[in-house]
Amino acid sequence: MPYLYLLIAICAEVVATSCLKSAEGFTRLLPSLVTVAGYGTAFCFLSLALQTIPTGAAYAIWSGIGVVLVTAIAWIFQGQKLDGPALVGMALIVSGVVVIHVFSKSAPA
Repeated sequence: MPYLYLLIAICAEVVATSCLKSAEGFTRLLPSLVTVAGYGTAFCFLSLALQTIPTGAAYAIWSGIGVVLVTAIAWIFQGQKLDGPALVGMALIVSGVVVIHVFSKSAPA
């Protein structure tokens, strides 16, 4: 269950961050509401996940998956350009999350 909470937190944060640009400095109502609700949901579910998952491991998973998903959404829907170094950097982030989760004793099984 804690990993489901973490997944919900990640998805909510990705939605919130993706709407942040559309909120245009919180001058547009709907994207602003989605952003605030998304971050609220994200932190509520992250706090539930942290009851079981160690903070470092949860944050590594949260940030790694979040960076990749936000970047993919920005590339697909907002025309963000991705070059080779950006792709390599994201691959290294994902690799780091995998290493922590698979090999570290600080991440629960």
